Amino acid sequence: MSFGQGGPQQQWDPWKPNSQQPWNSGGADQSPDWAALADASEARAKRRRLLFIGGGALATVAIGAAVAVAVVSANGGNEASPGPSTQLPGTADIPSATGTVPSFAPTSAPPPLDPKDFIASAKKDKAPLSPDILFPGTQLTMGETVYKKGPTADTEKCASAAKATLPKVLDDNGCTRLIRVTYTKDDVAVTVGVALFDTEAQATRAKQQADDKSIVKSLSGGGVKDFCVGAVCRSTTNSYGRYAYFTLAGFTDGKDVTTKDTAVFATGDDLQEFTFRQIRRRGEAQASAAANE
Repeated sequence: MSFGQGGPQQQWDPWKPNSQQPWNSGGADQSPDWAALADASEARAKRRRLLFIGGGALATVAIGAAVAVAVVSANGGNEASPGPSTQLPGTADIPSATGTVPSFAPTSAPPPLDPKDFIASAKKDKAPLSPDILFPGTQLTMGETVYKKGPTADTEKCASAAKATLPKVLDDNGCTRLIRVTYTKDDVAVTVGVALFDTEAQATRAKQQADDKSIVKSLSGGGVKDFCVGAVCRSTTNSYGRYAYFTLAGFTDGKDVTTKDTAVFATGDDLQEFTFRQIRRRGEAQASAAANE
């Protein structure tokens, strides 16, 4: 009895494990079926391509689904997104800043101190005062004119340093002190008298009640000759705060003053202006000191 290949011939399946490749039977010269092998290799390659294409399609679907979910989540749902004017959250939805925001109570700067308030009454006008404080130095320069300072005087008996109708005016309004000083320029001399009162109202009344005959006594001495003793002189009257101030200007040679004597008028005006400035500076200095306390 002859034997074949030892059993029934098995069919080779390239996708089945342990299956035998088909070989021609009989003899040592048998060779593989190259055509069958090529067909099997092409079948495997084709199946791989199909698997890759299918996997790529599934990955694309998965990515698309993820993007769609992200878009829906960003828009808060699948409704159409609002226009640009409604895309911002409402005021109540905006988170507030963290931390405590400081708050300040409304304040206003105090009004500046009025210098005149400090020279309007004796109660507030407490700064030291003397002829040399009110009229310092040995000379006075007003513009281009230099006046030489002469004698000074200070008294609490106001009427004793006044003439004609002025003594009564000073007494009636409660004058407490009268300071005098004389300045000279060439043959012209002027005496300034500063009368102090307790209140501004008293000084104002004294100014209003004074007339053309209300004059201070000229102050001579210290090289200044007598002036305005019997001659016609030019006088002025004014007030500021609790101070009333007067000037009397004339010639040291005793001649009368006329309207043509501009030097006499200029001297009286300069000293009247300087006295006003000194009284005002007194108020400014006290106001500044009070503001810095």
